[in-house]
Amino acid sequence: MSTLSFSARMGKALPAKLVGRAWNATIVGLMTFFLINIGLIVASVATSSFGKRWFNTWLPDGYTTHWYFDAWKEFQLSSVMIVTIQIVLAVVILAIALGVPAAYALARRDFRGKNLLMGLFLLPLMIPPITYGIPLATVMYRLDLAGTLTGVIIANLLPALPFVILVMTPFIEQIDTNLESAARVFGASNLQLFRHVLVPLLLPGMLAATLLVVVRTISMFELTFLTAGPSTQTLVVSLYYAVFAAGVRAQQSIDAMAIVYMVVTVTWLLIAMRFVSPTQLVSQVREQPQGN
Repeated sequence: MSTLSFSARMGKALPAKLVGRAWNATIVGLMTFFLINIGLIVASVATSSFGKRWFNTWLPDGYTTHWYFDAWKEFQLSSVMIVTIQIVLAVVILAIALGVPAAYALARRDFRGKNLLMGLFLLPLMIPPITYGIPLATVMYRLDLAGTLTGVIIANLLPALPFVILVMTPFIEQIDTNLESAARVFGASNLQLFRHVLVPLLLPGMLAATLLVVVRTISMFELTFLTAGPSTQTLVVSLYYAVFAAGVRAQQSIDAMAIVYMVVTVTWLLIAMRFVSPTQLVSQVREQPQGN
């Protein structure tokens, strides 16, 4: 009797294992197919950016780097890069200066409407930027802020500030409140508590938030496109106009500009992933509960 029941269980388990393996193989195959397609697209654009002439052949007739120099001059990438750096720095500084105190209040204080306030903070991350970007641009045009550097900074700050709050809240929650109480017992003021106790402990989180905000701001197209002017375009908006604006442009120059944008974005993304992982942040909070 026991032998028959064991055989029955084995008979049921074997098809389940086969189905599981088939499912895993399908997922791996689809992911591999997706990555191969992405890799081929990037390789095609990169090859075109270096090709002298490429028509109806597997590879270009020759290779050159002058398309990058042409793109740098034609699309005025030096001024575009300066504007991009100015916007990114301003957004990072404002997002950290406003986001860290807000995250501290949300992590340390319990008050009525806290969940609602947290939801409002995270709303720009949960809905597409274009849904609130058009009304935002309308208001900025009425206030004469559209097309200015200030307007673009404000537009990019809206999704960046909730991002800082989302990243910093777990870091603050895992800091033992007894450390702050001990500092106050020894007569530390709020400024001294922040400088000598909180800042050293929050530096990893602030660095992580900074890197992620940099990546997000560089790649933010919708809000920047709706509020930027001719002299306040970031790299991603300038790339869009290079492709779709009126006029005849060499495809290789556009591909060279696309590679420049991709290299800048991927470099910052790799740096960010080197210092922070969202899953690790959550696991740290769970492993080190507050007050332990």
